[in-house]
Amino acid sequence: MAGARVAIVGQGYVGLPVAMRACEAGFDVVGLDVDKDRIDLLQRGKSFIDDVDDERLEAALATGRYLPTTEHAELRGFDFASVCVPTPLNDGAPDLRYIEEAARALSTHISPGCCVVLESTTYPGTTEEIFAPILESGSGLRAGADFYVGYSPERIDPSNPTWKFHNTPKIVSGVDPGSLRVVRDFYDQLVEVTVPVPGPREAELAKLLENTFRHINIALVNELAVFSHGLGVDVWSVLDAAASKPFGFMRFSPGPGVGGHCLPIDASYLSWQVRRSLGQEFRLVDVANDVNKHMPDYVVARATEHLNRRRKSVNSSDVLLIGLTYKANSGDARNSPSMAVAERLDRLGADLRAVDPLIDPDEVPSHVRLVGFDADQISQSDLIIVLTDHDMLDWALLERYADRVLDTRNRLRSPQVERF
Repeated sequence: MAGARVAIVGQGYVGLPVAMRACEAGFDVVGLDVDKDRIDLLQRGKSFIDDVDDERLEAALATGRYLPTTEHAELRGFDFASVCVPTPLNDGAPDLRYIEEAARALSTHISPGCCVVLESTTYPGTTEEIFAPILESGSGLRAGADFYVGYSPERIDPSNPTWKFHNTPKIVSGVDPGSLRVVRDFYDQLVEVTVPVPGPREAELAKLLENTFRHINIALVNELAVFSHGLGVDVWSVLDAAASKPFGFMRFSPGPGVGGHCLPIDASYLSWQVRRSLGQEFRLVDVANDVNKHMPDYVVARATEHLNRRRKSVNSSDVLLIGLTYKANSGDARNSPSMAVAERLDRLGADLRAVDPLIDPDEVPSHVRLVGFDADQISQSDLIIVLTDHDMLDWALLERYADRVLDTRNRLRSPQVERF
């Protein structure tokens, strides 16, 4: 199959790594995205995501086999297509318009024997009930009979130093056995391990389960952190002790909330589908949503307590936020709980500065001033809140001012630091 024409719709955090790997595997790759600014960057060899550096992008462009474009006409003649577009929530319900638009764009270029796979996170039934019918309607061909259709959920973890696209096992499925075979054959050339499942619904639900599992367990330790503080117990020591058990326990850490695309959204997809289809509530998901959603409020409450002990109010206090992105060592600020903390502190009148060497300055809220990480910035702060613990920061410098620090990530070791 190498040398075939591959179309990747969506060139973001999911689609761009797929496009790079397909190009490296010898495919001719068209990377379509409707964001002109994004495509302009890619055409100049400038990456905007952590997992694809400029050198790798430039190498792909140099082969002549990677074409980043906004032109739908470039989809013509594809042998394999992958849809990697956003699936946000809109008033608590899944917003599938980007999937639908991608399916319509591909449908007029479908030819007998080609294959189309959806990678975007979605609820069970989307591939067979929405995605495939749009492909059939626009092409006049039948999925599973004239062309192949499957679902293979993305498993991208931005900035993970160990697990990248190529070595993370890839779930694959098809609307019929023939589709599964073609989908698996393609991804076998891109990743080390493929994991076939009976059908798209199982693959769709498996993806939601993965992130719902994380969401619920993070909510558990977040609530544990809140109660431990009230009980005068060091939650981090508790977690260390529990993690010494070699079976039956998996460690999760508390923090200021959850962010990125997956955790705040995927669990809600599952809850929405259960409510819509079965008329029942997914109670664990609803409770986890409530706990994680209110962690920024808890951070602000702890910050207020800290300032009060020093006879200061939040209003007019100089607060330095360490980290604005949603996870360490990543520039990804999507749904970052740090932004929610900043918004709440701003409403209370705090004078906000932030240190984050990885975030795109355009992502920084107008009420937050981005500054460098130095002794002057630290010393003038009434309170320093560690929200995201990038490894590149000089944590020893922060230790000198430990009595002014609220550490939500357990990064600092000084006994003077106030932790969750």
